[in-house]
Amino acid sequence: MAKPIVILGCTASGKSDLAEALALRLAEQAGRTGPLPIMAVDSMQVYRGMDIGTAKPTAETRAQFPYLMLDMADPWESYSAARFVADARPHLVLNPAPSTQNSEPKTQNSPILVAGTIHYLRALIEGLFEGPSADEAIRAELAERARVEGTMMLHSELARVDLPAAAKIHPNDLRRIVRALEVYRLTGTPISTLQTQWSREHPGIDALYIGIQRDKDLLNRRINARVKKMVELGLVDEVHRLANEPRGFSDEAASAVGYNQLLDHFAGKCSLDDALEQIKIQTRYLAKMQRTWLKRWPPPGRVHWLTADESTTTATLVDQAMSVVQATNAL
Repeated sequence: MAKPIVILGCTASGKSDLAEALALRLAEQAGRTGPLPIMAVDSMQVYRGMDIGTAKPTAETRAQFPYLMLDMADPWESYSAARFVADARPHLVLNPAPSTQNSEPKTQNSPILVAGTIHYLRALIEGLFEGPSADEAIRAELAERARVEGTMMLHSELARVDLPAAAKIHPNDLRRIVRALEVYRLTGTPISTLQTQWSREHPGIDALYIGIQRDKDLLNRRINARVKKMVELGLVDEVHRLANEPRGFSDEAASAVGYNQLLDHFAGKCSLDDALEQIKIQTRYLAKMQRTWLKRWPPPGRVHWLTADESTTTATLVDQAMSVVQATNAL
């Protein structure tokens, strides 16, 4: 492929099924003996043993499809977007960027990317500006001011020193507000300026985005059915087994939907029935957040959306996706 293909959509929309069918179809068209590799861009599928609750491909599926970026860390480890980018970028087989101005590096024989975590995908595609190391004293001071004066006051301060950053950061997003103010204090330069400079020096990856859209009510039914299936496959036992490991879960791993709620149950905070119901509710909330994220990024107009209803098969979706690939000369 001349550029990587990214499959977008809310949780339970059918991204993995489409990616696998597309990996087979593209390989067949290219005369390959096996399917194209598939990269899971997911902040929780990187953890070993967290299989059922993250909807990780089964062992049988992984024997058929070469999946990348699964089982990269143990559940007690911390795993960040920066680490994901460092581990994943070599798989994209970047070619040297052409010498023309504003050109972007191309890729060839790249995996199909299944975007479970938009933040990780964006970091992988656009690059991740890390900036200076954290200053705990500055963070503590700003956190105390937010407690006393309110987050809006800090957001107003950010607008005075870095209006472009303030325009992109929600007034209630304390973590990003603190980071932007911290960077400004440590460097004397607005974080928006540093990010722009970094982007010019590290051009992003040109990708083809194909998304799956499903009606909200249909998606909610698919979510409920998937949670039920996870329970039948042994989700409760999986979380219980991992929780009993001597090193347990890192904060990041413990925050995963499905695991977080069952850990509360094991701690005596709720009944099993309540925990399972909360998993459905929180998964639906995650889908709502994903719909919001996908309205903002990738930029409107760059995603080729495929609309799917109750009767739409994966075969139909892959036919439509192949039409997009051929029409955009992405091969």
